[in-house]
Amino acid sequence: MKILTLETTCDETAAAIITGDLEVLSSVVASQDELHQRFHGVVPEIAARAHVERILPVIDETVRKAGITLGELDAIAVANTPGLAGSLLVGLVAAKTLCVALNKPLVAVNHLHAHIYACKVASGDDVFPCIGMIVSGGHSNLYRCNAPSEFEYVGGTIDDAAGEAFDKVANMLGLPYPGGPAVSRVALKGNRKAYRFPRPFLNDKSKIAFSFSGLKTAVRYAITGGATSEFARPEFSDQQLADLAASFEEAVVDCLVGKAILAAKQSDLSTLCVGGGVAANRRLRERLRTESKKAAITLYIAPPELCTDNAVMGAIAIERLRAGLTEDLDLDLIPGLVRQ
Repeated sequence: MKILTLETTCDETAAAIITGDLEVLSSVVASQDELHQRFHGVVPEIAARAHVERILPVIDETVRKAGITLGELDAIAVANTPGLAGSLLVGLVAAKTLCVALNKPLVAVNHLHAHIYACKVASGDDVFPCIGMIVSGGHSNLYRCNAPSEFEYVGGTIDDAAGEAFDKVANMLGLPYPGGPAVSRVALKGNRKAYRFPRPFLNDKSKIAFSFSGLKTAVRYAITGGATSEFARPEFSDQQLADLAASFEEAVVDCLVGKAILAAKQSDLSTLCVGGGVAANRRLRERLRTESKKAAITLYIAPPELCTDNAVMGAIAIERLRAGLTEDLDLDLIPGLVRQ
């Protein structure tokens, strides 16, 4: 079996060809970071237009790298939820067109579920059932994953996602976009205890939830000295900047790790799988390993290259294809921050 998977949910145009044995024959990702840097965040219209320009070259390169022809494919898979409407539409139209031209079945992929499945692709282990945590620019969610096609929402952020918080705080600190890697690099030389930022819900054992909006505000006040007027960034020494970044990063990591471990304990599951762009964060990976070991939980974290948006994680479509879960050509996109 060979399937072509497409990923255009946000600002990465990606395609991959994967076999039924989860062998990755090829994978191509076209990043849009340079297009969005000046805005310190993803601009939906710019993202959609870039996908239009890149989707066919990316598919062509993916097929050539795999050393096969389009006719050898057994199915076309595409992420149709969640994400930006314009971005999703480009991938969905491309997938449907290929299905009609090649007379191949269409398989729908949930982008969030695919992030967890990346742990199985990378490890080769049967990671299900597990608690799955997706931490990205738009999502900070926890799921009970009984099987690749059975995800039950457990809890998540009530306001901002962790990745969004990283981007906004990076902008406050005068650091470049994307904010996560920039904050993490600066934080390496900082004191994680220099600022005591809030950790909402961390000590509430009755609630599986995150909140990062107040944390962003706390960082803002730390920068401005508590002033509530128009934001003005003062001049910081390199050490002050590093301390702010490290203290903020540690607060986010404490919340994510604490609730992930709590969710695993409350579900009586001994496996935790973590994916999403923020899962590439060095400090988060370090703390997850430490705390999972203490709690006797088996941990799987997607490798960094499979944390950021990619089409390899679309291999979850193989599970759906084998179960006969294919789609008609009237399949629609489901945009937004759909959590299920």
